[in-house]
Amino acid sequence: MARLNLLEETRYEKLPVSVYSDAKTASVAVANRIAKLIKAKQARGEKTVLGLATGATPVAVYGELVRRHKEEGLSFKNVITFNLDEYYPMKPTAAQSYVTFMYENLFSHIDIDKNNVHIPDGTLDADEVVAFCVEYERKIEELGGLDLQILGIGRTGHIGFNEPGSAPNSGTRMVTLDDLTRRDAARDFGGKADVPTKAITMGIGTIFKAREIILMAWSKKKAQIIKKAVEGEISGEVPATYLQLSDNVEFVLDVEAASDLTRFDTPWLVKDCVWDNQLKKKAVIWLANEINKPVLKLTEEDYNTHGMAQLAVEQGPVYNINIDIFNQIQHTITGWPGGKPDADDSQRPERALPAKKRSIIFSPHPDDDVISMGGTFIRLVDQGHDVHVAYQTSGNTAVWDDDVLRYMEFAIDFTKSIGEDSTHLQKSYEEMRAFFPTKQPNEIDTQEIRNVKGFIRKTEAISGARYAGLQDDHIHFMALPFYETGKTKKNSVGEEDVLLTINLLQKIKPQQIFAAGDFADPNGTHLVCFKIILAALERLKGKEEWVEDCWLWMYRGAWHEFETHEIEMAVPLSPQEVLRKRNAIFKHQSQKDTPVFPGDDAREFWVRAEDRTRDTAQRYDRLGLAEYEAMEAFVRYKF
Repeated sequence: MARLNLLEETRYEKLPVSVYSDAKTASVAVANRIAKLIKAKQARGEKTVLGLATGATPVAVYGELVRRHKEEGLSFKNVITFNLDEYYPMKPTAAQSYVTFMYENLFSHIDIDKNNVHIPDGTLDADEVVAFCVEYERKIEELGGLDLQILGIGRTGHIGFNEPGSAPNSGTRMVTLDDLTRRDAARDFGGKADVPTKAITMGIGTIFKAREIILMAWSKKKAQIIKKAVEGEISGEVPATYLQLSDNVEFVLDVEAASDLTRFDTPWLVKDCVWDNQLKKKAVIWLANEINKPVLKLTEEDYNTHGMAQLAVEQGPVYNINIDIFNQIQHTITGWPGGKPDADDSQRPERALPAKKRSIIFSPHPDDDVISMGGTFIRLVDQGHDVHVAYQTSGNTAVWDDDVLRYMEFAIDFTKSIGEDSTHLQKSYEEMRAFFPTKQPNEIDTQEIRNVKGFIRKTEAISGARYAGLQDDHIHFMALPFYETGKTKKNSVGEEDVLLTINLLQKIKPQQIFAAGDFADPNGTHLVCFKIILAALERLKGKEEWVEDCWLWMYRGAWHEFETHEIEMAVPLSPQEVLRKRNAIFKHQSQKDTPVFPGDDAREFWVRAEDRTRDTAQRYDRLGLAEYEAMEAFVRYKF
């Protein structure tokens, strides 16, 4: 019976999927399979031929294999490897090279024969590439093919660098990279302009011949493309869908990457559910959107014909369900994000007391505060709350080099205009002008350049916070050390990061904390900064009385928004407030027009913010709620 139930749950899935609680657990499971394969073939005196992938996805797998080599004696002497791909052109010594990646994460730490390592050559002359690719294929075939191929998946659905339009029988070849792929790689290269436009990749046909194929994916960012690859129709537009034709493939996912699959996203379509309030709310909102009806107009027939008959039977009549969910959504709306004084707060998202709260807005980068919750920020100040803002990082990697020269030129001219000696400034300026033309992709800036970039973002943040109504002594710059590497790759969180946060919290003793919960941030800074706040609060909890009365609200907006059923506080903005928020964002001039790291969204940050808050308001409107110009959404974190 259990097997039948599982088959029913997974009936939309066209290939085997294994889901693990987190990426680490899943990575250990994959590493275990690789280790078993190597040992089994060693026992038979045979070589193991592995197809390997790069990128963030397999890093923990390689880490576990290295651990097993060092601590458990796993040997790689009988292993031969073929990597999926390499950028072209690309020097093997470059920081972005997959040669560098593989040696840093695996090969330098194990006993593999370096003659058994094969990675596409990014240094070839263009007229040598075809012959190299033919020879790459020949070597794989001569060894009897790949025993096991591990894969990641790009957000275009590419496997290797087989972008949309790739043929299912394609072999190793030169390809042109999709624009989204290049935008996703921009962080590694210090900007999209420096990302190569081409790559050499193993073909889908080559991958398909492997005796085992494991595709891995972690995080919510991959959920949408995973759903297409697992449940969608086979199409060249999503190359990973070709894996549905294989009898030897398995997708290994963490819960976040699997979250859009039908059995997790809309489980009522495939099984009976335990209808807790959150699932009921999600289902009713889904139904209203699915058939384009306001919540209060949903009928029993709508429930029955869309997989929700069980809910109607167990908790009906359906009109009572509709009213309950409508009221819950309505109660999330408030024009008083700090709580409404002298009001019944039993149906409001925030407490009425204290009437004037100490609030702190933590902003991972110097502009997340106004981009993601600028309207609420201004509203809190206007309503008389004691508002502080804390900029957790300097953001000094996200400033164009040209801006540095522009500000330096201003400083030199200003210094001269007041009769001061500008010799030192002029010398620094000349050194910067000499450095920039020779700067390699993602090369670390000099300390002076990093300082100037940090100053640029600091002054912009001050201007934005002042526009929102704050005095200077309520504007805090934390410059958390984990960020200050000068590189896009940051250090691990250290004790000082947590202590700096604890010290600020002890100084302010807030009743409200607003923190970025936008973990789709492609740079990863939002999640790191959020974890630092949690670590600080955990240490303070039980030791300081104010912590017990402190609520933590998560905001989003820079990268994507909360789903409607998740929202616990929705702050409506008038047209005038939308304009005030826009003006606050405009204070961040270095991020206007084209920011250094725009992610996969070509729109400017202020446009994204307005479009997303307008969309949130329209989602409420379609459900039958009042029509507002825009809404900023929040979810309370219960720590």
